[in-house]
Amino acid sequence: MRITVFTGNQPRHVALIEALAGVADEVYAIQECTTIFPGQVDDFFRKSDTMQTYFRRVQSAEQLVFGQPRFMPAHARQLALRMGDLSQTSPSVLAPALRSDVYVVFGASYIKGPLCDHLLAHHAVNIHMGVSPYYRGSSTNFWAMYDNAPQYVGATIHRLTAGLDSGPIICHSFPRAESADPFVVGMRAVQSAHRAVVGMLQSGELLRVEPVAQDRSLERRYSRNADFTDEVAAEYLARTPTAADMEKMLNERTFDDMVRPFVA
Repeated sequence: MRITVFTGNQPRHVALIEALAGVADEVYAIQECTTIFPGQVDDFFRKSDTMQTYFRRVQSAEQLVFGQPRFMPAHARQLALRMGDLSQTSPSVLAPALRSDVYVVFGASYIKGPLCDHLLAHHAVNIHMGVSPYYRGSSTNFWAMYDNAPQYVGATIHRLTAGLDSGPIICHSFPRAESADPFVVGMRAVQSAHRAVVGMLQSGELLRVEPVAQDRSLERRYSRNADFTDEVAAEYLARTPTAADMEKMLNERTFDDMVRPFVA
């Protein structure tokens, strides 16, 4: 089986490539790159003292769950691009990666044009970190925590569509309940999504199950990167739940309205 994954360059993205390489004969990894020092370097997120404080906790949690930045597995072929360049890249450049059996998108920029058409025709799967249709857009698991709604910290595995995070849902995945820092819980949500995708690949369900259309009337928040300001981050840091609080809140979750809920 050949798998193409469109993703990023942070440890959580590398971990997905490694997981897919564990079940594939060959992986093509197209990575859109951003700084590995968010908050310290102006990039997708702004450089500021508050952002440095916030992203130190994010990076600490990410490295705890996914390790350090590192090289690709031996049978994963890599193409590195700047974030946002994917849809402008010539199909001829991407051609070797466009003859795969499975296509997965996780953390890539908004895909449009001929590449989007190709992926739609081949039933590409997107991992949206956030529980759609309730939370859509950017940094959705942060906003679920900000809204004191940890039951919506998770991921949505759905068919890719031309609309952002709006495709029919294959399953929702969630982190298990544990006594852990909320930043670690956020990374466990990513890990749960990886495990859901790999498990459904192995069983054949990923492309076989009938996805469920999203009900847009259930949307609670649509967030944009510009909404995540120093003031918002500082407010959240000042009232971050304790590990014990997180365990209690996660144990109170119900999954009645979720699609094929997967908890790991």
